[in-house]
Amino acid sequence: MEMDDKIKYALEHTELVRSPRQQLATFGSSIIDYYVVTELVGNVSVVRDGKVVAERPKIVTPAYLVNVEGFSEQARRYIAAMARERPHESSVLYRYKNEPKGMNVISEPIGQVINKLSSQIDEQHSPLSTIIKGVEEVWDVSLLMFIYELTTRSMRANVAEFDRRGLLDIDAGGVPGGARDHIEELFEQVSRNLSRAPELVLELHRWDLFPEYQDRFFALFRRR
Repeated sequence: MEMDDKIKYALEHTELVRSPRQQLATFGSSIIDYYVVTELVGNVSVVRDGKVVAERPKIVTPAYLVNVEGFSEQARRYIAAMARERPHESSVLYRYKNEPKGMNVISEPIGQVINKLSSQIDEQHSPLSTIIKGVEEVWDVSLLMFIYELTTRSMRANVAEFDRRGLLDIDAGGVPGGARDHIEELFEQVSRNLSRAPELVLELHRWDLFPEYQDRFFALFRRR
C-alpha cells in the first residue's frame, strides 16, 4: 500500500473515541494527554501515550507569517501571495509540540483496552485527556487528525474572545491589538530577565517594528 493510500485509510478509519472536555485556552497554553490505541493483530492492541502541548494561540497576519521560519517553500509562496492580497488580515496561529511518553503492547481486544482507558480517565478527573482509535502503520496521522479537529473546535471560541476584547483590530501600522499587547508582555519579561531579549527582537522583526521600538529596547540595557 502506497503512503497516500495509507493516509487515506487512516482518514477513513481514525475515530476520536473520547474528546477532551475542555477547549484550548485562549490566553494560555494547554496540555492534552492522549492515548492512541491501534490494533496490531487479532486480539493484540498497542497503546501509545503522550502529551500534546498547545501553545497560547497567537494573533498574526499574512505579512507576519512571511517572516516566520519553519514553513516549506511551497507554504511560504502561498503565504507571500496572501500577504500581497490581504497583508493585514488578522488570523490566529496555533502551534503544537508532541511529547511521546511510551508504547505498550497489550494482549486484549481493542474495545476492551479503550473501555479500561476511559474508566481510568474518569477516575483521574482529567478534562484534557483524549482517546484516539488509530491505524497502526500511520498512528501519528491519526494523532494529527485529532489535533486538527481540536483546533477547529476551539478556534471559533478563541477568535470570538479575541474579537470581543478588540485584539483583532488593526492599527494604522497594520498590526493587530493583540500583537501589540504581546510585545508589551515581552518588554515586561525582558525588563526582568535580559535573556529573553532575543525573543523580543525576533518578534519585533517579524512585525517589521524594530525601528519603532529600538530606542525603548536599547534603553533596557542602559538601565543595568
